[in-house]
Amino acid sequence: MQIYLLAFGVALILAFALTPPVRRLAVWLGAVDMPHDRKVHENPTPSLGGLAIFAGVILSLLLCKVVLGFSSRISAPEGMAVALSSYQLLGIILASSFVAVLGAVDDMRRLSPWTKLTGQIMASLVLVSFGVEISTVALPRGNLIDLTASPILSILLTIIWMVAFTNIINLIDGLDGLAAGISLISAAAFFFYGSRVGADSNTLQAMLISAAVAGSCLGFLRYNFNPASIFMGDSGSMFLGFLLGAISIQGILKRTAVATLFTPIIILAVPILDTGLAILRRARSGKPFHHADKEHIHHRLLYIGHSQRQAVLIIYLWSALLTGIALALQFVTSRTVVYILLGVAVASFVATTLPRIVIGGRMMEGEEDAGEEK
Repeated sequence: MQIYLLAFGVALILAFALTPPVRRLAVWLGAVDMPHDRKVHENPTPSLGGLAIFAGVILSLLLCKVVLGFSSRISAPEGMAVALSSYQLLGIILASSFVAVLGAVDDMRRLSPWTKLTGQIMASLVLVSFGVEISTVALPRGNLIDLTASPILSILLTIIWMVAFTNIINLIDGLDGLAAGISLISAAAFFFYGSRVGADSNTLQAMLISAAVAGSCLGFLRYNFNPASIFMGDSGSMFLGFLLGAISIQGILKRTAVATLFTPIIILAVPILDTGLAILRRARSGKPFHHADKEHIHHRLLYIGHSQRQAVLIIYLWSALLTGIALALQFVTSRTVVYILLGVAVASFVATTLPRIVIGGRMMEGEEDAGEEK
Protein backbone atom coordinates (compact mmCIF):
# COMPACT_ATOMS: atom_id res chain seq x y z
CA MET A 1 0.00 0.00 0.00
CA GLN A 2 2.96 2.37 0.34
CA ILE A 3 2.92 3.49 -3.29
CA TYR A 4 -0.80 4.30 -3.04
CA LEU A 5 -0.33 6.16 0.22
CA LEU A 6 2.46 8.13 -1.42
CA ALA A 7 0.23 9.06 -4.35
CA PHE A 8 -2.63 10.04 -2.03
CA GLY A 9 -0.45 11.98 0.43
CA VAL A 10 1.57 13.90 -2.16
CA ALA A 11 -1.56 14.86 -4.10
CA LEU A 12 -3.27 16.00 -0.88
CA ILE A 13 -0.30 18.13 0.24
CA LEU A 14 0.22 19.67 -3.20
CA ALA A 15 -3.45 20.57 -3.67
CA PHE A 16 -3.60 21.98 -0.15
CA ALA A 17 -0.40 24.02 -0.60
CA LEU A 18 -1.04 25.21 -4.16
CA THR A 19 -4.65 26.34 -3.81
CA PRO A 20 -3.88 29.69 -2.07
CA PRO A 21 -1.37 30.83 -4.75
CA VAL A 22 -3.76 29.60 -7.47
CA ARG A 23 -6.48 31.70 -5.83
CA ARG A 24 -4.26 34.79 -6.04
CA LEU A 25 -3.41 33.92 -9.66
CA ALA A 26 -7.10 33.67 -10.51
CA VAL A 27 -7.75 37.15 -9.11
CA TRP A 28 -4.78 38.55 -11.03
CA LEU A 29 -5.99 36.95 -14.28
CA GLY A 30 -9.55 38.08 -13.70
CA ALA A 31 -10.87 34.51 -13.43
CA VAL A 32 -13.48 35.46 -10.85
CA ASP A 33 -16.97 33.95 -10.79
CA MET A 34 -19.43 36.80 -10.31
CA PRO A 35 -22.83 36.38 -8.61
CA HIS A 36 -25.68 35.74 -11.04
CA ASP A 37 -29.38 34.97 -10.84
CA ARG A 38 -28.66 31.40 -11.98
CA LYS A 39 -25.94 30.90 -9.36
CA VAL A 40 -26.04 30.36 -5.62
CA HIS A 41 -23.01 32.26 -4.32
CA GLU A 42 -23.47 35.87 -3.30
CA ASN A 43 -19.89 37.17 -3.45
CA PRO A 44 -17.31 37.28 -6.27
CA THR A 45 -15.21 34.13 -5.92
CA PRO A 46 -11.94 33.25 -7.67
CA SER A 47 -12.11 30.28 -9.99
CA LEU A 48 -9.29 28.22 -11.57
CA GLY A 49 -9.01 26.04 -8.47
CA GLY A 50 -8.86 23.09 -10.82
CA LEU A 51 -5.25 24.00 -11.56
CA ALA A 52 -4.31 23.04 -8.00
CA ILE A 53 -6.21 19.76 -8.34
CA PHE A 54 -4.55 19.12 -11.69
CA ALA A 55 -1.07 19.81 -10.32
CA GLY A 56 -1.70 17.60 -7.31
CA VAL A 57 -2.74 14.61 -9.42
CA ILE A 58 -0.19 14.86 -12.23
CA LEU A 59 2.84 15.73 -10.05
CA SER A 60 1.89 12.96 -7.63
CA LEU A 61 1.87 10.38 -10.44
CA LEU A 62 5.20 11.63 -11.79
CA LEU A 63 6.77 11.55 -8.33
CA CYS A 64 5.58 7.97 -7.81
CA LYS A 65 7.25 6.98 -11.05
CA VAL A 66 10.51 8.64 -10.02
CA VAL A 67 10.49 7.23 -6.48
CA LEU A 68 9.67 3.72 -7.67
CA GLY A 69 12.49 3.88 -10.18
CA PHE A 70 15.18 5.09 -7.76
CA SER A 71 14.17 3.70 -4.36
CA SER A 72 13.61 0.15 -3.18
CA ARG A 73 12.19 1.29 0.16
CA ILE A 74 8.73 1.97 -1.26
CA SER A 75 6.73 -1.23 -1.54
CA ALA A 76 4.56 -1.60 -4.61
CA PRO A 77 2.62 -4.45 -6.21
CA GLU A 78 4.40 -6.50 -8.83
CA GLY A 79 3.76 -4.87 -12.16
CA MET A 80 3.44 -1.31 -10.85
CA ALA A 81 6.67 -0.26 -12.58
CA VAL A 82 5.21 -1.52 -15.85
CA ALA A 83 1.93 0.29 -15.17
CA LEU A 84 3.74 3.58 -14.50
CA SER A 85 5.72 3.21 -17.72
CA SER A 86 2.64 2.29 -19.70
CA TYR A 87 1.91 3.99 -22.99
CA GLN A 88 -1.71 4.18 -21.85
CA LEU A 89 -0.84 6.13 -18.69
CA LEU A 90 0.98 8.66 -20.87
CA GLY A 91 -2.16 8.98 -22.96
CA ILE A 92 -4.32 9.57 -19.87
CA ILE A 93 -1.94 12.26 -18.60
CA LEU A 94 -1.75 14.03 -21.97
CA ALA A 95 -5.48 13.90 -22.67
CA SER A 96 -6.53 14.97 -19.16
CA SER A 97 -3.97 17.78 -19.23
CA PHE A 98 -5.52 19.03 -22.47
CA VAL A 99 -8.96 18.97 -20.81
CA ALA A 100 -7.62 20.88 -17.79
CA VAL A 101 -6.12 23.56 -20.05
CA LEU A 102 -9.36 23.75 -22.03
CA GLY A 103 -11.29 24.25 -18.79
CA ALA A 104 -8.84 26.89 -17.57
CA VAL A 105 -9.26 28.86 -20.80
CA ASP A 106 -13.02 28.62 -20.35
CA ASP A 107 -12.73 29.90 -16.77
CA MET A 108 -10.90 32.96 -18.07
CA ARG A 109 -12.46 33.55 -21.50
CA ARG A 110 -15.86 31.74 -21.47
CA LEU A 111 -15.63 29.39 -24.43
CA SER A 112 -18.77 28.40 -26.32
CA PRO A 113 -20.36 25.06 -25.39
CA TRP A 114 -19.61 23.69 -28.84
CA THR A 115 -15.93 24.61 -28.51
CA LYS A 116 -15.72 22.76 -25.20
CA LEU A 117 -17.53 19.76 -26.64
CA THR A 118 -15.14 19.67 -29.59
CA GLY A 119 -12.18 19.81 -27.21
CA GLN A 120 -13.60 16.98 -25.12
CA ILE A 121 -14.04 14.82 -28.22
CA MET A 122 -10.47 15.57 -29.29
CA ALA A 123 -9.17 14.57 -25.84
CA SER A 124 -11.18 11.34 -26.03
CA LEU A 125 -9.61 10.57 -29.41
CA VAL A 126 -6.19 11.07 -27.84
CA LEU A 127 -7.11 8.43 -25.26
CA VAL A 128 -8.20 6.03 -27.97
CA SER A 129 -4.98 6.58 -29.91
CA PHE A 130 -3.05 5.50 -26.78
CA GLY A 131 -5.11 2.36 -26.37
CA VAL A 132 -7.53 3.52 -23.68
CA GLU A 133 -10.87 2.46 -25.10
CA ILE A 134 -13.90 0.31 -24.40
CA SER A 135 -13.21 -2.90 -26.26
CA THR A 136 -15.62 -5.15 -24.35
CA VAL A 137 -18.76 -4.60 -22.34
CA ALA A 138 -19.55 -7.15 -19.61
CA LEU A 139 -23.24 -7.23 -18.76
CA PRO A 140 -24.99 -8.99 -15.87
CA ARG A 141 -25.48 -12.76 -15.99
CA GLY A 142 -22.20 -13.23 -17.82
CA ASN A 143 -23.23 -11.69 -21.13
CA LEU A 144 -20.31 -10.17 -22.99
CA ILE A 145 -20.28 -7.79 -25.94
CA ASP A 146 -16.99 -7.93 -27.84
CA LEU A 147 -16.22 -4.71 -29.70
CA THR A 148 -12.80 -5.72 -31.03
CA ALA A 149 -14.36 -6.65 -34.35
CA SER A 150 -16.05 -3.25 -34.58
CA PRO A 151 -13.34 -0.62 -33.96
CA ILE A 152 -15.56 2.25 -35.06
CA LEU A 153 -18.24 1.25 -32.55
CA SER A 154 -15.56 0.94 -29.86
CA ILE A 155 -14.28 4.44 -30.62
CA LEU A 156 -17.78 5.94 -30.65
CA LEU A 157 -18.70 4.28 -27.36
CA THR A 158 -15.46 5.50 -25.76
CA ILE A 159 -16.06 9.06 -26.93
CA ILE A 160 -19.64 9.04 -25.66
CA TRP A 161 -18.53 7.57 -22.32
CA MET A 162 -15.70 10.09 -21.83
CA VAL A 163 -17.73 13.14 -22.87
CA ALA A 164 -20.59 12.02 -20.61
CA PHE A 165 -18.32 11.57 -17.57
CA THR A 166 -16.61 14.90 -18.23
CA ASN A 167 -19.91 16.75 -18.25
CA ILE A 168 -21.72 15.02 -15.40
CA ILE A 169 -19.11 16.33 -12.95
CA ASN A 170 -19.16 19.71 -14.66
CA LEU A 171 -22.94 20.02 -14.33
CA ILE A 172 -23.09 18.84 -10.70
CA ASP A 173 -20.56 21.51 -9.70
CA GLY A 174 -23.18 23.94 -8.39
CA LEU A 175 -22.56 24.12 -4.63
CA ASP A 176 -19.43 24.59 -2.54
CA GLY A 177 -17.54 21.32 -2.27
CA LEU A 178 -20.11 19.24 -4.16
CA ALA A 179 -18.09 18.18 -7.23
CA ALA A 180 -14.89 17.65 -5.23
CA GLY A 181 -16.69 15.49 -2.67
CA ILE A 182 -18.46 13.34 -5.25
CA SER A 183 -15.18 12.89 -7.14
CA LEU A 184 -13.47 11.89 -3.88
CA ILE A 185 -16.13 9.27 -3.10
CA SER A 186 -16.05 7.91 -6.66
CA ALA A 187 -12.25 7.72 -6.74
CA ALA A 188 -12.24 5.88 -3.42
CA ALA A 189 -14.81 3.44 -4.81
CA PHE A 190 -12.76 2.80 -7.96
CA PHE A 191 -9.68 2.24 -5.80
CA PHE A 192 -11.52 -0.27 -3.61
CA TYR A 193 -12.89 -2.04 -6.69
CA GLY A 194 -9.38 -2.40 -8.13
CA SER A 195 -8.02 -3.73 -4.85
CA ARG A 196 -10.51 -6.60 -4.96
CA VAL A 197 -10.33 -7.80 -8.56
CA GLY A 198 -6.67 -8.40 -9.40
CA ALA A 199 -3.31 -6.91 -10.19
CA ASP A 200 -3.04 -6.49 -13.95
CA SER A 201 -1.32 -3.34 -15.18
CA ASN A 202 -4.58 -1.60 -16.16
CA THR A 203 -6.04 -2.09 -12.68
CA LEU A 204 -2.86 -0.98 -10.90
CA GLN A 205 -2.78 2.10 -13.08
CA ALA A 206 -6.42 2.93 -12.31
CA MET A 207 -5.86 2.43 -8.58
CA LEU A 208 -2.86 4.75 -8.50
CA ILE A 209 -4.72 7.49 -10.38
CA SER A 210 -7.72 7.00 -8.08
CA ALA A 211 -5.51 7.47 -5.01
CA ALA A 212 -4.05 10.67 -6.47
CA VAL A 213 -7.50 12.02 -7.40
CA ALA A 214 -8.86 11.29 -3.92
CA GLY A 215 -5.91 13.03 -2.24
CA SER A 216 -6.07 16.07 -4.48
CA CYS A 217 -9.82 16.49 -3.97
CA LEU A 218 -9.45 16.19 -0.19
CA GLY A 219 -6.69 18.80 -0.12
CA PHE A 220 -8.76 21.17 -2.25
CA LEU A 221 -11.88 20.71 -0.12
CA ARG A 222 -10.17 22.61 2.69
CA TYR A 223 -10.77 25.79 0.66
CA ASN A 224 -13.78 24.72 -1.41
CA PHE A 225 -16.20 23.51 1.25
CA ASN A 226 -18.85 26.01 2.26
CA PRO A 227 -18.12 28.86 2.59
CA ALA A 228 -15.76 28.42 -0.35
CA SER A 229 -12.91 30.85 -0.90
CA ILE A 230 -12.23 29.42 -4.37
CA PHE A 231 -14.11 27.39 -6.98
CA MET A 232 -12.57 24.61 -9.04
CA GLY A 233 -14.15 25.98 -12.23
CA ASP A 234 -14.28 24.02 -15.47
CA SER A 235 -10.54 23.46 -15.18
CA GLY A 236 -11.28 21.22 -12.21
CA SER A 237 -14.71 19.74 -12.93
CA MET A 238 -13.92 18.75 -16.51
CA PHE A 239 -10.49 17.41 -15.50
CA LEU A 240 -11.95 15.29 -12.69
CA GLY A 241 -14.82 14.01 -14.81
CA PHE A 242 -12.45 13.07 -17.62
CA LEU A 243 -10.11 11.26 -15.24
CA LEU A 244 -12.96 9.35 -13.60
CA GLY A 245 -14.09 8.25 -17.05
CA ALA A 246 -10.59 7.04 -17.91
CA ILE A 247 -10.25 5.25 -14.55
CA SER A 248 -13.57 3.48 -15.07
CA ILE A 249 -12.43 2.23 -18.48
CA GLN A 250 -9.02 1.04 -17.29
CA GLY A 251 -10.04 -0.35 -13.92
CA ILE A 252 -13.56 -1.67 -14.52
CA LEU A 253 -14.76 -1.91 -18.12
CA LYS A 254 -11.68 -3.80 -19.27
CA ARG A 255 -12.28 -6.56 -16.74
CA THR A 256 -14.49 -8.81 -18.82
CA ALA A 257 -14.64 -11.61 -16.26
CA VAL A 258 -15.96 -9.59 -13.33
CA ALA A 259 -17.01 -6.09 -14.21
CA THR A 260 -20.36 -4.93 -15.51
CA LEU A 261 -21.25 -1.82 -17.41
CA PHE A 262 -23.46 -0.70 -14.54
CA THR A 263 -20.89 -0.56 -11.72
CA PRO A 264 -19.46 2.92 -12.56
CA ILE A 265 -22.95 4.10 -13.53
CA ILE A 266 -24.34 3.21 -10.08
CA ILE A 267 -21.33 4.77 -8.33
CA LEU A 268 -21.95 8.05 -10.17
CA ALA A 269 -25.72 7.69 -10.28
CA VAL A 270 -26.46 11.05 -8.62
CA PRO A 271 -24.61 13.27 -11.15
CA ILE A 272 -25.74 11.00 -14.02
CA LEU A 273 -29.38 11.32 -12.96
CA ASP A 274 -28.99 15.06 -12.46
CA THR A 275 -27.51 15.47 -15.95
CA GLY A 276 -30.19 13.31 -17.55
CA LEU A 277 -32.98 15.28 -15.89
CA ALA A 278 -31.35 18.56 -16.95
CA ILE A 279 -31.22 17.44 -20.59
CA LEU A 280 -34.85 16.31 -20.53
CA ARG A 281 -35.96 19.48 -18.76
CA ARG A 282 -34.27 21.73 -21.29
CA ALA A 283 -35.47 19.68 -24.26
CA ARG A 284 -39.08 19.92 -23.07
CA SER A 285 -38.82 23.69 -22.70
CA GLY A 286 -37.15 24.10 -26.10
CA LYS A 287 -33.90 25.38 -24.60
CA PRO A 288 -30.39 24.29 -25.65
CA PHE A 289 -28.79 21.52 -23.56
CA HIS A 290 -26.14 23.93 -22.25
CA HIS A 291 -28.66 26.48 -20.97
CA ALA A 292 -27.98 27.05 -17.27
CA ASP A 293 -30.81 26.91 -14.75
CA LYS A 294 -31.42 26.46 -11.03
CA GLU A 295 -33.41 23.25 -11.19
CA HIS A 296 -30.64 20.77 -10.46
CA ILE A 297 -30.96 18.28 -7.59
CA HIS A 298 -28.82 20.42 -5.30
CA HIS A 299 -30.91 23.50 -6.07
CA ARG A 300 -34.10 21.62 -5.21
CA LEU A 301 -32.62 20.63 -1.86
CA LEU A 302 -32.04 24.32 -1.18
CA TYR A 303 -35.60 25.21 -2.20
CA ILE A 304 -37.09 22.79 0.34
CA GLY A 305 -35.20 24.34 3.20
CA HIS A 306 -31.74 22.79 3.43
CA SER A 307 -28.67 24.96 3.84
CA GLN A 308 -25.81 24.69 1.36
CA ARG A 309 -23.81 22.52 3.73
CA GLN A 310 -26.78 20.28 4.44
CA ALA A 311 -27.55 19.86 0.74
CA VAL A 312 -23.95 18.92 -0.04
CA LEU A 313 -23.73 16.47 2.88
CA ILE A 314 -27.03 14.88 1.83
CA ILE A 315 -25.74 14.28 -1.70
CA TYR A 316 -22.51 12.92 -0.23
CA LEU A 317 -24.65 10.46 1.76
CA TRP A 318 -26.67 9.42 -1.29
CA SER A 319 -23.49 8.93 -3.33
CA ALA A 320 -21.84 6.89 -0.58
CA LEU A 321 -24.89 4.62 -0.20
CA LEU A 322 -25.17 4.06 -3.96
CA THR A 323 -21.45 3.33 -4.06
CA GLY A 324 -21.93 0.77 -1.30
CA ILE A 325 -24.73 -0.86 -3.31
CA ALA A 326 -22.60 -0.99 -6.47
CA LEU A 327 -19.68 -2.61 -4.64
CA ALA A 328 -21.93 -4.99 -2.72
CA LEU A 329 -23.47 -6.20 -5.97
CA GLN A 330 -20.00 -7.10 -7.16
CA PHE A 331 -18.31 -8.50 -4.08
CA VAL A 332 -20.92 -9.59 -1.53
CA THR A 333 -22.49 -12.98 -2.08
CA SER A 334 -25.37 -12.37 0.33
CA ARG A 335 -28.21 -10.36 -1.19
CA THR A 336 -29.28 -9.41 2.33
CA VAL A 337 -26.49 -6.82 2.51
CA VAL A 338 -27.60 -5.33 -0.81
CA TYR A 339 -31.21 -5.17 0.35
CA ILE A 340 -30.19 -3.50 3.61
CA LEU A 341 -28.13 -0.89 1.77
CA LEU A 342 -30.96 -0.31 -0.68
CA GLY A 343 -33.41 0.11 2.20
CA VAL A 344 -31.10 2.57 3.95
CA ALA A 345 -30.70 4.51 0.69
CA VAL A 346 -34.46 4.76 0.17
CA ALA A 347 -35.00 5.71 3.81
CA SER A 348 -32.31 8.40 3.63
CA PHE A 349 -33.89 9.84 0.51
CA VAL A 350 -37.32 9.95 2.12
CA ALA A 351 -35.95 11.38 5.36
CA THR A 352 -34.05 14.17 3.60
CA THR A 353 -36.64 15.16 1.00
CA LEU A 354 -40.23 14.00 1.44
CA PRO A 355 -41.20 15.80 4.68
CA ARG A 356 -39.59 19.03 3.53
CA ILE A 357 -41.18 18.75 0.08
CA VAL A 358 -44.63 18.64 1.65
CA ILE A 359 -43.90 21.60 3.92
CA GLY A 360 -42.22 23.50 1.08
CA GLY A 361 -45.17 22.85 -1.22
CA ARG A 362 -47.61 24.25 1.35
CA MET A 363 -45.41 27.30 1.84
CA MET A 364 -45.31 27.94 -1.91
CA GLU A 365 -49.10 27.59 -2.18
CA GLY A 366 -49.49 30.10 0.64
CA GLU A 367 -47.18 32.54 -1.11
CA GLU A 368 -49.12 32.19 -4.38
CA ASP A 369 -52.43 32.83 -2.58
CA ALA A 370 -50.99 35.91 -0.92
CA GLY A 371 -49.73 37.16 -4.28
CA GLU A 372 -53.17 36.73 -5.86
CA GLU A 373 -54.80 38.69 -3.02
CA LYS A 374 -52.36 41.56 -3.60
